[in-house]
Amino acid sequence: MEVLSVVWVAEAESHGGDPVVRMLDQRRLPGKVEFVNLGSATEVSDAIRSMVVRGAPAIGIAGAYGLALEAVHVERGADGLRPDTLDAAYQELLNARPTAVNLQWALDRMRDGMLREWEDTGKVTKEKMLATARAIQEEDQSDNKRMAEYGASLIRAESNVLTHCHTGSIATGGWGTALGVIQTAHCLQGKNIHCWVDETRPRSQGARLTAWELMSLGIPCTLIVDNASGLVMRKKLVDAVFVGADRIAANGDTANKIGTYNVAVLAHEHKIPFYVVAPFSTVDLDTPSGDTIPIEERSAEEVICPTGKDAIAPTDVKVYNPAFDVTPAKFITAIVTERGIVYPPLNEGLQKLAPARS
Repeated sequence: MEVLSVVWVAEAESHGGDPVVRMLDQRRLPGKVEFVNLGSATEVSDAIRSMVVRGAPAIGIAGAYGLALEAVHVERGADGLRPDTLDAAYQELLNARPTAVNLQWALDRMRDGMLREWEDTGKVTKEKMLATARAIQEEDQSDNKRMAEYGASLIRAESNVLTHCHTGSIATGGWGTALGVIQTAHCLQGKNIHCWVDETRPRSQGARLTAWELMSLGIPCTLIVDNASGLVMRKKLVDAVFVGADRIAANGDTANKIGTYNVAVLAHEHKIPFYVVAPFSTVDLDTPSGDTIPIEERSAEEVICPTGKDAIAPTDVKVYNPAFDVTPAKFITAIVTERGIVYPPLNEGLQKLAPARS
């Protein structure tokens, strides 16, 4: 049974019957499956920042529900519900994590819906906002299944694939991106896939989440330390690499979890296809190249004390902890989206799949 990482609960006892956004706390996996109830946009923003929820599509969905939740509270206030009375919540949610463009995309879609309703009817309703947030989640799941079909066509039977970070169901609205491709190829198409799983330091999303999800799906997998990816490639044990994305620039440069760039360079050196799998909402045509993608930097604590218990390094050592890196387009074999597969030149292919702009 698929677990959704973000859901809307209309009446929560924990909040006196008020609505909440309920999140699967991904920080507790795989040891515990715990859910948290969040009652405001500020709490949702904090949950995004602290990585209770993670994965670019899931972050976008969480932001949309966070804004819908704030609409409930603002409607009760003296100022009433108008587009401008949600400006502070919009900005707070937007600032929670800067690299994943899906968050801005989802919040902008919510705001655009508010403005249209205001222009058409002279009011904004919390019901309309909730409907938009739910549509974002439902569309993401259907888009993921569509691009999984495209991506699975790139995998031969009996293949060994490698993935970095976590791109499964709980990182999205459902089914997953790169991991959804692997799931479709193995579980639905019977291609008998084996997956190498990078542990993905410093937060170990590969070890904690990807390995857990693959095992729950019955997909054969082997966990490796990040530094072993080059070795398994050199031993000809990898047929293809599939990763997700947090932002894709107009030229095809792709920001993803730190360490993805290393994997791409190694794959290029060993002539192994390197595929990026992401919904088109991850494509940012207003960002010309990876050089202008904002890269989030996180705390030294994540590196010095990754388990939250014993330090594995001197506690006063200087730390540089970028959460993402950028893979140049020249190392990407293709980008898989729900609209189709984009091959080089990636800039031209992305433009062709983009919706017409007014």
